[in-house]
Amino acid sequence: MSKHPAVWDEVRHTLGMAEMDATHREFIAQVAALIAADNAEFPALFQALVNHTAAHFKAEGLLMRESGYRGLPEHESEHHRVLGELQQLNRSLKRGHLPLVRAYVKEGLPEWFDTHLAMMDSALAMHLRKKEHAAVDP
Repeated sequence: MSKHPAVWDEVRHTLGMAEMDATHREFIAQVAALIAADNAEFPALFQALVNHTAAHFKAEGLLMRESGYRGLPEHESEHHRVLGELQQLNRSLKRGHLPLVRAYVKEGLPEWFDTHLAMMDSALAMHLRKKEHAAVDP
């Protein structure tokens, strides 16, 4: 059992940015659905996760650019790496490598999510909150 279950944890996962929190909550729900999915429904759910993640990373990239976030190169590099992994795994899944992809979803993704959220997304949320406060209190 992974020490990072695919369950939303209000204390650990909430960043206080409504849009980011909603997207992250959806991501966790999709990972949990994949873990529980039977073999027949798994491929379509995995494709949905790849699509959701691509849109999620694109939206976050836009937020980083619009706000002048200095951590953008590292953060976006991590997004490209993980999206590339998901796309490669999707190709593997289409070639019949279901156990490999299931293992990644169960063990790799929840752990990556927790680390990415704690290190990179929390820093981005802090930056965005500072920008909001600066706009409100010039």
